[in-house]
Amino acid sequence: MPLTCRAAIDTIALDPSRYGRWGLIIMARSWRGFRMARLRNSTGLAVILGLSVLLFCGLPASVLAAGAVVVSSKLSSESVVIGEMMRLLLDANGIATVDRMTLAGTPIMRRAIIAGEIDLYVEYTGNAGFFFNVAADPAWKDLEKGYELGSRLDYQAHRIVWLTPAPASNAWALAVRDDVAQPNHLQTMTDFGRWVAAGGPLMLACSAEFANSASLRSMMSTYGFSLRPDQLIVLAGGDSSATIRAAAEHTNGTNTAMVYSTDGAVADAHLRILEDDRHEEPVYAPVPIIRESVLKSNPRIAAIVKPLMQSLTQARLQQLNERIQMDGEPPVTVAEEYLKSLGMLK
Repeated sequence: MPLTCRAAIDTIALDPSRYGRWGLIIMARSWRGFRMARLRNSTGLAVILGLSVLLFCGLPASVLAAGAVVVSSKLSSESVVIGEMMRLLLDANGIATVDRMTLAGTPIMRRAIIAGEIDLYVEYTGNAGFFFNVAADPAWKDLEKGYELGSRLDYQAHRIVWLTPAPASNAWALAVRDDVAQPNHLQTMTDFGRWVAAGGPLMLACSAEFANSASLRSMMSTYGFSLRPDQLIVLAGGDSSATIRAAAEHTNGTNTAMVYSTDGAVADAHLRILEDDRHEEPVYAPVPIIRESVLKSNPRIAAIVKPLMQSLTQARLQQLNERIQMDGEPPVTVAEEYLKSLGMLK
């Protein structure tokens, strides 16, 4: 399939309102984590493919360079900064790239890489359980086992190769305001479940995806609490920066936020991430995935990316995310400075 569809998807991602109802639906479902997300109507994808023909003429010749690796990312700060790092490293090692950062959320990213519209981006290990309808497999709660299972399934089904994962997990978590957590002794999800079940005045800000997910239902079952509809403030999109801000500012009484465990803004917002002490959530380790044909043409990519991914611990990802989420630094600047600090880039 020609590169034109990349431009169409990218353009919709940048300005979905231009394309009316379907453009907005596409972006409304462009979430950072896949979990229970599904595109409910294939018409949206057909619209993207149709628009690609219209956008093709405007692409510069340099973008159509033969053999260039199309490096892409989801919409979150973490996905973007890792994507920028990979792109910078490939460029520095003489491998031509095309920049398709902040393209879309997981459903569209999956379709794009399977169709050959993008070549390389960072996925999360636990998402493969939903890709292949095996989310109940306990392997997803272990980084190594989840990586082995996901990489095998993706290669067998789509000839997509999983490269080295980061030693970290970007799982969903709940973060409570310090002025609520401290007096109520909330350290773990078990503490939290007991507090809510006893009538604690919970008000949770979360994404629509999280509110409707099996993960939330399973979390409530495991930790013995339930939520009324009026205890949920559902925000558009899946960016946790909005939920963190709502809790920090006590918007409409919000005292708890849906977050990701590698978010960098939590501490500065005076929130406390609750420990998943019963290991309810799967491990969502960032892992670069690449089309096999592209890797065969550029076999050095695996070795180039490996030390980068091995360096991305939980603490480092939190620091990188904080620079983008809290300090407002451009992801490409954060990426370049990080690589230079480790001697990976001159």
